[in-house]
Amino acid sequence: MTDTPEEPLLLTPGPITTSRSTKEKMLRDWGSRDRDFIALTQRVRDRLLQLACGEVGHVCVPVQGSGTFGIEAMLGTLVPREGKVLVLVNGAYGARMAEIVARMGRNHLVVSHEENRPLDPQALEEALVGDPVITHVAAVHCETGSGLLNPIEEIAAVAARQGRRLLLDAISTFGALPLDVAALPCDAAVGSANKCLEGVPGVAFVILRKDSLAASQGNASSLSLDLFEQWQALEKTGQWRFTPPTQVVAALGQALEEHAAEGAVRGRGDRYRANCRTLVEGMRELGFQTFLPDALQAPIIVAFHSPRDKNFVFSAFYDFLRDKGYVIYPGKVTTADTFRIGCIGKVYEEDVLSVLAAVREAMAAFSFKPA
Repeated sequence: MTDTPEEPLLLTPGPITTSRSTKEKMLRDWGSRDRDFIALTQRVRDRLLQLACGEVGHVCVPVQGSGTFGIEAMLGTLVPREGKVLVLVNGAYGARMAEIVARMGRNHLVVSHEENRPLDPQALEEALVGDPVITHVAAVHCETGSGLLNPIEEIAAVAARQGRRLLLDAISTFGALPLDVAALPCDAAVGSANKCLEGVPGVAFVILRKDSLAASQGNASSLSLDLFEQWQALEKTGQWRFTPPTQVVAALGQALEEHAAEGAVRGRGDRYRANCRTLVEGMRELGFQTFLPDALQAPIIVAFHSPRDKNFVFSAFYDFLRDKGYVIYPGKVTTADTFRIGCIGKVYEEDVLSVLAAVREAMAAFSFKPA
């Protein structure tokens, strides 16, 4: 059970419920150019590289802000101004990457898929063969709008075979699902503190091939989101170029220690998979239907079809669960009316069972049937 019962349990894709010990690490003030914080930053960077199997040939560059800041920094730094990005889209976060490159003025092509379908490696190959100008491919590992897990290994293999560079949004999966950047042909992968690592919002990080980052000087049109310049500063002085979120980094340092104590990626992933299994089985027993088939479902967040019963009103359902101590999320799928319940954060199977009991109470209170 959560160790902070006075707070609602966040069953969302992030921010998520964190441990009390992680929160307490934010009570100290840190000098951003002090040796203690410089050492903390290095420890965090080293640990994140280890989790991605990137100790050889890769670097970790942190960025102030949410995961989207990391995505924008990755795209803006690694894609040359004369480059062209193929963005694979099967949900809101692929669409967000397409919007980012459009606003940057980068040449791009969008290859769209239905929201309940995984990215298609064959469609990618056909697009790359048909457009030799494309230099980069951008893809999302897990689309948290639907909870869909994309076949990123197959996507990476196609991009590599066609001589293009893969840029990966691993924000929702980093720390719970395996990522081996030494084996996966990708130039960069973005993660965030406040997802499966169970830190707090405010810092993203990018794991990059050192040679690709070294070749990126001058690409970025943003001052603060230039990963090359951020890397250079960190390498020369150990310091961030601009004021870092010191307490957030301290919380991430603690969260990484707790992540290791739980068994790192395997242990964290096993707990989330158990949460997901219990949630899906319990909701189906109550009559709810998942948006995705089990084969496509990531153990991160689950989208459920909203009941068509006239007595079901999401805002009232949400408020009822919130009053019971559980915060869920509205749907983000555009083709269906859904709501979402997360499996990540400091959440355990007994918490999921309590949520299911609260859902059952809501069904009785509002007299609606799920199907």
